[in-house]
Amino acid sequence: MERGQALSTACDWKIYVGREIRDSLSLLDVLHANQCEDEVFDSEVTEENFYRGAPPIWLNFYICEQAASEGNGDGFITRDGYETLKEEIEQKRKLPATSTVKLFHQPGCGGTTMAMQVLWDLRKTFRCAVLTGSSSDVTKVAKEVVHLFTAGTRDNQNTVLLLLNDEDISDKLQDSILKTLAEQNVGNRMPVVIILNCVRKDAPPQSGHVVLHRELSDAEKLKFSEKTKELDKRYGDKTAQFHGFNIMKSNFPEDYIKQACTVFSPVRGEERPEYQLAAILSLLNAYVPGSYLLECQCLEFFTYRNRSVEKPMQPFGHLIVTFQQDTRSERKVRMAHPMIAMHCTELMAKASVARSDTARILLDRFSSYPEIDEFPQCVLGFVNDMLTKREMKTDGNSINSSDKTEEKKKFSKLILDIQVKEGKDQSASVLKVASEKCTRDPFFPQALARFCYIELKKYDQAEIWAKEAKKRDPKNSFIADTLGQVYKNQLNNTVDSAEGIQLAQKAIEAFRHEEKLAEDEQEMYIKGDGTTKVSKYFNCRGLFGFLQVCKFFYKNHDAKIPSLETTLRDRETYSLRAEVERKCDFFDRFLTYSKPSVEKDDPTYISEDASECHKMYVGNSPPKHNDQKVAQLLQKLKQKRADTSVGILACLDREYPESELKEITTWWEELCSSKDPETADVNYILACIMLWNTGATFTLKQEPLTSFRQKIPLSETVEPEQHMLALLLHWPSESKDKCLFDLNESIRKMRCSYEHAYKKHLRSRYLRPLLFLGKGQDLSRIVHRKILERLFDDGQETNPDWSHNWRHEIIFKDSRVQARLLKVEGAVQNYKVYATVGGKEIQVEANLQRNLWRRRQVSFYLGFTIKGPVAFGIQTKTERKVSDESQTESNSPKQAILGEHFLDCQREALIARVHHTNEILDKLLHKEWIPQDVCDDLRNKATTQEQMENILRLMKAAGRRAQDALLDILRSIKCLRPLMAELHGSQ
Repeated sequence: MERGQALSTACDWKIYVGREIRDSLSLLDVLHANQCEDEVFDSEVTEENFYRGAPPIWLNFYICEQAASEGNGDGFITRDGYETLKEEIEQKRKLPATSTVKLFHQPGCGGTTMAMQVLWDLRKTFRCAVLTGSSSDVTKVAKEVVHLFTAGTRDNQNTVLLLLNDEDISDKLQDSILKTLAEQNVGNRMPVVIILNCVRKDAPPQSGHVVLHRELSDAEKLKFSEKTKELDKRYGDKTAQFHGFNIMKSNFPEDYIKQACTVFSPVRGEERPEYQLAAILSLLNAYVPGSYLLECQCLEFFTYRNRSVEKPMQPFGHLIVTFQQDTRSERKVRMAHPMIAMHCTELMAKASVARSDTARILLDRFSSYPEIDEFPQCVLGFVNDMLTKREMKTDGNSINSSDKTEEKKKFSKLILDIQVKEGKDQSASVLKVASEKCTRDPFFPQALARFCYIELKKYDQAEIWAKEAKKRDPKNSFIADTLGQVYKNQLNNTVDSAEGIQLAQKAIEAFRHEEKLAEDEQEMYIKGDGTTKVSKYFNCRGLFGFLQVCKFFYKNHDAKIPSLETTLRDRETYSLRAEVERKCDFFDRFLTYSKPSVEKDDPTYISEDASECHKMYVGNSPPKHNDQKVAQLLQKLKQKRADTSVGILACLDREYPESELKEITTWWEELCSSKDPETADVNYILACIMLWNTGATFTLKQEPLTSFRQKIPLSETVEPEQHMLALLLHWPSESKDKCLFDLNESIRKMRCSYEHAYKKHLRSRYLRPLLFLGKGQDLSRIVHRKILERLFDDGQETNPDWSHNWRHEIIFKDSRVQARLLKVEGAVQNYKVYATVGGKEIQVEANLQRNLWRRRQVSFYLGFTIKGPVAFGIQTKTERKVSDESQTESNSPKQAILGEHFLDCQREALIARVHHTNEILDKLLHKEWIPQDVCDDLRNKATTQEQMENILRLMKAAGRRAQDALLDILRSIKCLRPLMAELHGSQ
């Protein structure tokens, strides 16, 4: 008989796994199909701990399940969102590859418990796991997920249900999983992973996601009432201290919290160890959800030996819980509930034990570990979060990422609360103590430096602490940024020119050093130096800080610019103007070619400040050039910021009118015969493409085009812009046509060119599509992204959400956009997409990795980023035939009134009366009228009316064929046939 830990399979049977598989999953806590079945445990202690407020463990669910099966209990209480969450997960199993379900919850309302409960109940259907290790190495997490999916062999596949507490890595993890599948050549007959994102958000708004609040429904109150009777019978008076359970069953009442915390009321600045420990635990749990202290650390507060912390903690013992995640881990201590922790913190503050006092006591207690000469790591992480972690400001508390503003609050929640309740000096004092006690950590002096220059305006102190932070982590460019910010802010508050020159010099030198560190960091990241932990994003704050300093100095001390230039001169040929121009060119490339992610844009002030600084320093003085005419033309182009290829490609994004584009094109035409002909030819062609996209009529000069064509194929040392232009000009219009040169080799060279020129700075950012392959010939078939957005925008009643639109590729459903672009045929195989050209397969990138989940013939639209060609709007290639009957109906009076589609005529009735939206969405997804993520978003709408309204809008935007398909789906649903007959008869 086989024994041991087992995993479920897709065939509803189990496989037993050995130590090799278990040991390979170091980041995942795997919930086995037979979890706890052979475990020896004390059920009473385990249950008591949970109901008092300890975090749930798998054993809690097993005990409840066994008690219910034996008729000794009612089982685990399910919150209202439980069934919805479970149904969503089951629904995702019908979808391909990878998908995500989100659960939002307030701290202390049972969100994590419900997520774990769902995993427990589905452990024999899915392979369930919780990501407990670091989420920083997404590639390693992906490999473990795939390993769990295959369980060592490809015949034993089963979908993984993965619980995540970090929503920010969800998309990257899904992409990384698909890449891992491709690398390991793993085929999948079912979804690989369903990610359950359990997101702790305070007071999130109502949305289409499952959201748990600190408020019970009537049905939930009834369940808790029944459970209370069961617990009273089993535990008697002990239930009075089941604070975790009692707070929830009582609907999170303030009165209960106050009553439970009355033991704090007589406190008047007590210095006894139990009071100090209670205050520290309260402060930690109030400001850092999930924090704790090890029991051994708590016992060190007391002079006499104790085996456990409950007894010496009286009279506060019932407000804390001691728990152990598993037999191998140390015992941990925390407050019974976050609401108790916050209320105790408030009571202590009223009793003159302020937050700042407690924070200083905590820092003092844990800073003296001579054997390691530093803070215990588990405590240091919580203290770091408490004192330095800045929460994000959000616009309207929106859950959807596209609605978020990317701005953090100035300081951590605790520091801000201390500032409001106790004053700025106390906030600074706490950060100073942290900086002095934690002598190796750079983040405390960094936060203190920021507080000194932002709030206290004490620039000398800010400089001292910023330098201290740099000293502790000398290679970290983000730490180095603080010193430059100190000088920059001091400069902004200085009117004296002499002092301004000194501060500007200091700031510029600090930002230059930061820029160098950022360049070195990227080198280490790209080379894979495993000994150094650096950001995967390029830090451009040093370059931007430099421009901000130059901009301010020009505005306020413009007469002293020659003096500043003299102080900065490290060589005879140094020019401040040239350095400003180089950095402005960097931001032209950085912002035109990329953005932080597909759904998020860079703040607009970056481009605005860079543009203004360019105008000040570059726009007024002509460059040195032997030919005066060339110098004048180049200066005109610099004033338009169109003197480079990227500047020309950005013209439509900058909303240049046709008249300006004609001027730019004319100037580059003149330069073709007098400047570097290769660069001038390319830029002239690009300018013509921009002008052609506006619909302008003009005569194309053939010589530059002919000259450029003669240079093809290009070498990989040529700039990526030239490779992109060559591919656009020579890509065949028909898939059967052969190309004059090797497209695969040309794409390879373009990617090499990109890696040499831009990869260092654009790595980990989303590369924006610049140009698309359209219908037509030569330059007229090259379509700029902005033109597609205008076409789509013209057909919308409201302003489109472009982040959402591009993320889900909704734009490619629009009939006007489809009419402008060339459809390319190809295939998906081994999680890669290929274009078919002249019988050859040409590998291109996919904009959405989730479209590569299975082998099939496809068609798509071909866009170009600065890295190479990318497939957009991938669809399975099928012959869509419209029956004579449906053609007749489409053209009949019953179908349309004055040319309107039947769905448009009956829009209001359909929104009000069609409630089977889940079935409709399933069919639209199956027939590939909508992609998976769009389907998910539509399901997440709060009501069926809202879902139906968005379905109708989306299908209308996609054109008449899409509306016909939706009409066929509505007719095919049996329970909707009476309604459809009624609506047809009403016309």
